[in-house]
Amino acid sequence: MTTPVVDDAPPPPSAPDSGRGQASVKSAALWAAGSQYSQFVLQFVTSVIISRFFLKPEEIGLFSVALAAAMILSIIQDFGLTRYLGRHPTADEDTVRHCTVIAVSFSFILAALIMAVAWPVALFYSEPRLFGILGLIAASYLINPWSIVPVALLSRRLDFRGTFLVNSSGAIANSACALTLAALGFSAESLAWAMIAQAVTRATLAQLLRPTPLSRKIRLARTREIVGFGSSSALLYLSGGIGMRTPDLIVGRLQGMNAAGLYSRGVALAAQLHYLVAGAVGAIYYPTFARLRDEHKDLGPYYERVVAAHGVIVWPAMALLAVLSEPVILLLYGPGWAQAAPLLSFVALAECCFVALPLHMDLPILLGNLKKLLHINLVDTALSVATLVAGAAISIEAAAASRFVYGLGWYCLYAFWMRDLVGFRWRAMLRIYSASLGVALITILPALFAVTVWRSPSTLGFINFVVTAAVSGMAWLCAVFLLRHPAREDLTGMALHVLRPVRERLKLHFV
Repeated sequence: MTTPVVDDAPPPPSAPDSGRGQASVKSAALWAAGSQYSQFVLQFVTSVIISRFFLKPEEIGLFSVALAAAMILSIIQDFGLTRYLGRHPTADEDTVRHCTVIAVSFSFILAALIMAVAWPVALFYSEPRLFGILGLIAASYLINPWSIVPVALLSRRLDFRGTFLVNSSGAIANSACALTLAALGFSAESLAWAMIAQAVTRATLAQLLRPTPLSRKIRLARTREIVGFGSSSALLYLSGGIGMRTPDLIVGRLQGMNAAGLYSRGVALAAQLHYLVAGAVGAIYYPTFARLRDEHKDLGPYYERVVAAHGVIVWPAMALLAVLSEPVILLLYGPGWAQAAPLLSFVALAECCFVALPLHMDLPILLGNLKKLLHINLVDTALSVATLVAGAAISIEAAAASRFVYGLGWYCLYAFWMRDLVGFRWRAMLRIYSASLGVALITILPALFAVTVWRSPSTLGFINFVVTAAVSGMAWLCAVFLLRHPAREDLTGMALHVLRPVRERLKLHFV
């Protein structure tokens, strides 16, 4: 059903109408951003140090293949519990007890499944070490349930200060363990041990903040209700997991572990930048749209603002990353990873397609359109796998280029259905897309000059790279206001919210 739209400019998508409500959601967004940024810095620094000094592309590829194989099965780790708790009217203690028991039970099932496929996977790739790495990953999944339910409850009440503590501490443990063991010569296995360290740390802190002990007070009927909610979306998550995780498996099989490592590093770098610039506030979208739905508000204008927020940040960032891919790879990982540069360019451009329609899975689930979403997602997965197999059969570069082809097909697959579901206006969306494209083009002009006229990509160097990035950042800021991007007011509002404590302190100082 098409949601009606309004002509008046809506309030920010974050919010209840009261100023206090808006402030609380903005604070949640800032804590979510802090959590995302701290994790990004740790993961980024760790990946750079490990890739540059300790692990070769084939070692990274070995772990990437093992992790991809495990994560296809890991859909049953959460089994819809996070969304179930997020949409439950009260999330009372009885509900929490049942969700905890289900999470722990499914963790044992998941670990058993991973171990069942570990040896066949090792034989398929002729890499015996995959068996041991998959065993370590399975052990980490046994610990994860003790953080899943507490973090879901913290997110439900927008307590992103708590989730910041849990996620950041887990990331620190992961980085410390990975770096230490990699330096000691544990090779790809160091990354698997790091997953266990992260799971233990997250579980410990999550239980301290929001204890969810096991209980024998479990009713079969209630368990069936919760499992039924998860099972209704299990096939959807399996389909999505196959689409997201098979690239490493396919590239590793058709092009070898060295290619899988290069491809994985390029994809990871683009994904990390994406979540750095936009993914931080993604955690608040689902509960916010759930609140808007419950208040019977028109979702279209709010969705348009979410699209604008993604477009004004992610499109320029990804375009800049594509232009500077070679200097970025050389400066971060060294000449041994130079072949990852063209892969990074293609993957970064593909990300622009995927952020053009954010929340393409969350909103259909929230609005009760799971069945049709499943059908579309199955086609989506088939398209992803088919284009990647075709590309990987040719070369590693063609495999990366296939992601952009897939991105265009992905947009066409979801666009009209999301329009019918949410009720956004095509005229408004085209205005957002054109403005985002204009901002992206202006942003990359200094970078294009730097790598084609001023220097070459291989000779840009660190100082010149920093100067280029800074000038591009200033070009982005000017473009946002010169082109009157639809997201400029939201960006200004967020900046003022961040600076409010500074302004208040200055007032107190001079009064």
